[in-house]
Amino acid sequence: MVAEKIAVIVLAAGMGTRMKSALPKVMHPLAGRPMINHLLDTVSALAPERVAVVVGPGMDQVARAVAPHPTVVQAERLGTGHAVAQARDLLAGFDGTVLVLYGDTPLITLPTLQAMLECRREAPQPAVVVLGFRPDDPGEYGRLAVGPDGLSAIVEYKDATPQQRAITLCNSGVMAVDGVRLFDLVGRLGNQNAKGEYYLTDIVALARADGAACGYVEGRADELLGINARAELAVAEILVQQRLRGAAMAGGATLTDPASVHFSWDTRLGRDVSIAPQVFFGPGVTVGDGVEIRSFCHLEGVSVAEGAIIGPFARLRPGAAIGEGVHIGNFVEIKNAVVEAGAKVNHLTYVGDARIGAAANIGAGTITCNYDGFNKSFTDIGAGAFVGSNTSLVAPVKVGDGAVIGAGSVITKEVAAGALAVARGSQMELAGWAERFRERKRAERAAKNKAKE
Repeated sequence: MVAEKIAVIVLAAGMGTRMKSALPKVMHPLAGRPMINHLLDTVSALAPERVAVVVGPGMDQVARAVAPHPTVVQAERLGTGHAVAQARDLLAGFDGTVLVLYGDTPLITLPTLQAMLECRREAPQPAVVVLGFRPDDPGEYGRLAVGPDGLSAIVEYKDATPQQRAITLCNSGVMAVDGVRLFDLVGRLGNQNAKGEYYLTDIVALARADGAACGYVEGRADELLGINARAELAVAEILVQQRLRGAAMAGGATLTDPASVHFSWDTRLGRDVSIAPQVFFGPGVTVGDGVEIRSFCHLEGVSVAEGAIIGPFARLRPGAAIGEGVHIGNFVEIKNAVVEAGAKVNHLTYVGDARIGAAANIGAGTITCNYDGFNKSFTDIGAGAFVGSNTSLVAPVKVGDGAVIGAGSVITKEVAAGALAVARGSQMELAGWAERFRERKRAERAAKNKAKE
């Protein structure tokens, strides 16, 4: 029997010229993280003994993204077979199954990889298992030639005959290979083909010539999308979002209009969360049970506790911690601030670098003035405090428990617990001034009209 040991080689040396970007192709994000990390996350569920990532020269950014997995540089891009050969030292002595995957094909699923490993265990145990698929338009994909005894060859499109191009079963490039044979097969590859490259696909013919069996598994086209251009990246984002939305609803969340909700890869939702249309989740969001998120909200790097109501048109920025039963209303922005249980911040307000105590009420138009042009300072608002509308709290400043701030105030000093603070100009009144003002203006207008005559 084939040993239940798994290693993975991820090919990620492609330049991605069609992306027209300074960013390495596999670093372009899907749902808020590099596409290669989506693939590695899937791979991790297999608990592989070794993972080796093949990168191109100068791809230090990729090496950092895939750490702690080791990388090896393919100095010359001479084809997929040559790329796999670069991992020889990192897989020295490995005698299990080696999965060969592609960093720009990040949507492959765990069940598909498991199906390939299962095929490797079947008798006669194939030396090579290839993942095939049937796209709507086979285009210039390589074709899988299948006979009564399994997979007989992979034919690259440029080298295929018209009859072979008529085959609808296409090569994804993904393989599961006997680790004992892999580098011997790769070492015997030639480059006598239309591209002058060392095709990994040719190991099927070499293995068959050695008398070994080869097999194949069919996957879905939507999980085998190769991302080489911005348009394909956009299609992949749609597919990832569909998966994330499906998982959210399966986990007990209600999405009124799923297609308009954007998730990040790590969004965590509790049960009975209700999400209205046009909501965006950036990375690092955790939402508790029974939370309602209304339309046109943007959340990133935040936690929202059970029973809170968010929005509409609210922006929760990194470092925001929204407590149980809190109300955050329309056109409110919270950044690096704790809003404790039962507090209300319902209208047109900015709260940054602050604490809002339990059951406090923050009036419309309130601003925590946290930045003086050089430093950020903290505002502390106590439990049960009431801050009147159009108040500016100039940090660093503290408002005590149960204190009341009069509307229109600019607060620059500490307010004691239970006190009333009002800081605004005194109101004055001039009796009859309004009518005298209007009479004067009417007279001026009449004079101008007469002068024109």
